[in-house]
Amino acid sequence: MPKLPQGMFRRKGRSGWYMRLYQAGGERWVSLGADYALACDKARALGAGLAVDPAKAGTVGAACERWLESYIRQSRDEKGQKLAAQRVRAYLDPFFGHMLVERVTREDVRSFRLWLQLRFSLSVTSVWHVLSDVRCLLNWCEDAGLVERSPFPRRVMPRLQERPPDRLTDEEAAKLASLPDPHGFVCRLALGTGLRWGELCRAQAADVKRVRAAGTGEEHWFVEVSLTKSRRLRRVPLAPDLLREVRQRVGRLVPYAIGSPGSFAERVRKLTGIEGFHVHQMRHTFACQWLERGGSLAALQQVLGHASIVTTQRYARLTDEAVMREAERIGRAT
Repeated sequence: MPKLPQGMFRRKGRSGWYMRLYQAGGERWVSLGADYALACDKARALGAGLAVDPAKAGTVGAACERWLESYIRQSRDEKGQKLAAQRVRAYLDPFFGHMLVERVTREDVRSFRLWLQLRFSLSVTSVWHVLSDVRCLLNWCEDAGLVERSPFPRRVMPRLQERPPDRLTDEEAAKLASLPDPHGFVCRLALGTGLRWGELCRAQAADVKRVRAAGTGEEHWFVEVSLTKSRRLRRVPLAPDLLREVRQRVGRLVPYAIGSPGSFAERVRKLTGIEGFHVHQMRHTFACQWLERGGSLAALQQVLGHASIVTTQRYARLTDEAVMREAERIGRAT
């Protein structure tokens, strides 16, 4: 017989399996039933803090509830929590919810991927995100002691097609920067800092700080970003022209009247005629222009707040225009 889950025993003179729990300074015995496999599932569920509903204990559905409550709530921002809960309701629970965690196999995960593609006609990117949550859930189950080893198989994740950054052309960026305020200022701030929309809306004039370089004594100005996606404090340098604009403002840099990113983008599209414009394009444009003007990849990683430089490397791909300019320069030199 394999090793019993921690705290699971047989009691002398009684049939079935039991688990001893210590709560509020006292001892309590919980009956797990006579079925060995089901008793193990209930014991692991109790050990992970899951409900002991006989119809639900040890199931993937119960594990999902605990995963969302204990792991996702602590590790992801509000938007990430909502996305994870939505994927559980729409995909994970309907397919896996009734299964016992211990009985989930690699083939079940492969069948789940096929089910996603056939039933919902999801894009490859959406399938990749859903499967990433399944992998995260099963890894958590392993850490929580619900399974001895995660059954997530190798080579089940779809390969994502490389996509170039969704950036604006230099002409489009200049058109955004020339818009009348307040939309023009918001665009200049986004194009000049690469801040995400949420970071832009939280930025205050008081976040603009000055630092004096050691040795040279030169002054450098930056905007300090604290509530970031990676939860790391970072400082984004400000160009002189943008600094002059920012220092004339008090309170929130992006006024409430600007509204949501969707309404802002819709207004900008009407003012500029740039079809398909969305606010995140300004962050992509900032990153591409940083590298095209000779900025280093490591510095860009720090400015953008990426946890891994692999994420930043996607911006290192030159535009067709940049390649043509380089080819012309080399041609003239020869």
